[in-house]
Amino acid sequence: MHDLPAPIRPQIADMPGSRIRQVSEGAFHRPGLVPLWFGESDRATPQFICDAASRAMREGHTFYTPNRGIPELRQTIATYLTGLGRRAIDVERVNVTASGVSAIMMIMEAIVDPGDNVVLVTPVWPNCSDAVEAMGGEARRVALVPTDAGWTLDLDRLFAAVDARTRGILVNTPGNPTGWMARGEDLRAILDFCRAKRIWLIADEVYERLVYDRAVSPSPLDVAGPDDPVISINSFSKAWCMTGWRLGWMIAPPALGDTLGKINEFNMSGATTFVQHGGIAAIREGEPFVAEIVAQYGRARDMVIQRLRSLPRVRMPMPEAAFYAFFQVDGIHDSLALARRIVNEAGVGLAPGIAFGPEGEGWLRLCFAASLPKLGDALDRLAKQLA
Repeated sequence: MHDLPAPIRPQIADMPGSRIRQVSEGAFHRPGLVPLWFGESDRATPQFICDAASRAMREGHTFYTPNRGIPELRQTIATYLTGLGRRAIDVERVNVTASGVSAIMMIMEAIVDPGDNVVLVTPVWPNCSDAVEAMGGEARRVALVPTDAGWTLDLDRLFAAVDARTRGILVNTPGNPTGWMARGEDLRAILDFCRAKRIWLIADEVYERLVYDRAVSPSPLDVAGPDDPVISINSFSKAWCMTGWRLGWMIAPPALGDTLGKINEFNMSGATTFVQHGGIAAIREGEPFVAEIVAQYGRARDMVIQRLRSLPRVRMPMPEAAFYAFFQVDGIHDSLALARRIVNEAGVGLAPGIAFGPEGEGWLRLCFAASLPKLGDALDRLAKQLA
């Protein structure tokens, strides 16, 4: 960084790059590779969504939109969430963003000053903690506890991490990389705590539909009133296979709407116009597709659990939701080196656990949002590699 013609903020200059991409760089186009490192399906976006966006372009929907999103999409999201059984969501609480990750960054821009902190349930997708640190804040980590049956959260430890400089608690549920899903009673307790402390409860809920024992995961939106200190983040990427489209939303108190609109303006003005029309089609016409992929991922989860748990060196808590197998390999203390060795020797791309924080060291993440034949091939290779 000394070669730069002028300095940049050390919070950005000193931030490490993605360890997942450190594994994938140079191996992307390797013949025979089975890439299971990124959090996306191997299925393309459904045609009806592509058709809606294409039709919108042909009809001239290529101009700027309101910063908070086109009214039709905002109302569609409000109706959709209310229909999932959440407490009624008014359209004034809906804010459209250019992806879920941009929503996380916007929230941290709004609430974090240098020296503040945000408490995170971990291990967690690194962009959540990086967004806090990019603003000069401290990401305070409270680790889930792994058991064979799944992951558990110690609420006493979570609440003890909060102090006078805490601006919020961030909960990614269902979780990446663990597949942990918060219980409804725990979310209610966290909400009550945040109300009392006058801090934000930030819920990253992008996997809320990828659940295998119910239609949708528990959410703070099930119990929060419109003026409660709750911000729910969501995305079109996972449930509708739209990772490359970059479209998401936030549900927040109506009084925060103008602020979020301004921050959206500063960052990207607004989500791409014709992409928003694709989002309308995804929600209105996409329920059969969502049901189809959840059934597919459920079969994949069952196969992955059975195969990985049969390996004597592997420990794997049950993923309740999302589409990840997060597993520990006995005797491994450098997950980045192991992931590199696996991609080089076995041709399977996995994410190293250290990418999700120090709690993930010694673990690997496998995304099972892939066809069963592809997963079967990858698991055959991993069985030899991890024997």
